[in-house]
Amino acid sequence: MWRKRTLLLCAVLSAFALSGWSQDAADSEAVRPSGVSGPIRKAKAVTAKDTDTDDADAESKSARKTNSSKSSHASSHRKRAKAKQDTQDTIPAPTEFTPEGIPKTTAASVIVVDANSGKILYEKNADQTRPAASTQKLLTALIVAESGFLDRPVTVQPTDTMADPVKLNIKAGDTYQRIDLLRALLVKSPNDVARCLARDNAGSIEAFAEVMNRRAQQLGAVHSHFVNPNGLPVPGQYSSARDLSLIARAAYANQTIRSIVCLPQLVFRYANGRTRELENTNKLLRRVPYCNGMKTGYTDAAGKCLIASGTRPGRDVIVVVLGDSSSRVWRDASALLSWGLLM
Repeated sequence: MWRKRTLLLCAVLSAFALSGWSQDAADSEAVRPSGVSGPIRKAKAVTAKDTDTDDADAESKSARKTNSSKSSHASSHRKRAKAKQDTQDTIPAPTEFTPEGIPKTTAASVIVVDANSGKILYEKNADQTRPAASTQKLLTALIVAESGFLDRPVTVQPTDTMADPVKLNIKAGDTYQRIDLLRALLVKSPNDVARCLARDNAGSIEAFAEVMNRRAQQLGAVHSHFVNPNGLPVPGQYSSARDLSLIARAAYANQTIRSIVCLPQLVFRYANGRTRELENTNKLLRRVPYCNGMKTGYTDAAGKCLIASGTRPGRDVIVVVLGDSSSRVWRDASALLSWGLLM
């Protein structure tokens, strides 16, 4: 009996190993900036500044011990906890449905729209004004993309770097192409990059906020007000699921943005020549075959937020989920996306 169980366990472990190897092989294909060749080192985040709030566990970072043995034990414990959480996120929970057959969600606000026609397929509290967190970077990216000249250089200014906690750590005086910063913004969501692009576009953060509000009004997002380009919480900044769906539709129609938000990862080259592989914060790109973008977001005030797009022959759908929990946001968004594409 024990021998059979041992053989069965070995078979399961072998299957997991092969699956992990296949995923590693797929992950090695990353979009590179111009001029980058050769092997790419995957940079490991070692400080809170190098992590993304959409994925980082701040409590585990602050729990490091000075004693080496205790530190190793704590590190091992965190790895096991993360592996357990990843497994829970990967295995979808049974979805409950309304009498109309629509997936039930725990999010505060939801909307599902046809990306091409704009037809609303489903909504829940869609006009409730809420903080949008980093999902509003879609508007920042849209303005930058629509302004053009993406091959032009941008020199980082000291004010651009004042954007804790999520940073790519670009340095004042460094020069990058706009397109490389735009890619990093949409894939990894760094706040310093958002500030750099905004200041480059309009001259200052305040001037860019005026551009954001003007463009939002043009798109019909009349119940939103933006104060900064990155979504960090400030008084007087808010949006809604409906307004964000209008912004997302415009971004989805922009070929430059469309070509970036679908990237599972990309390689960013710093001005000093160092390269870093950035993994997209949108986990649905790896878990759901019909997902093709768009943008994540999180702050304490906003909760977990996600704008997700998906496609199948003859239909494109955008889902906006605001004010959800860490344990539900991916499942809620994927269930709504699947429902919208197949209804």
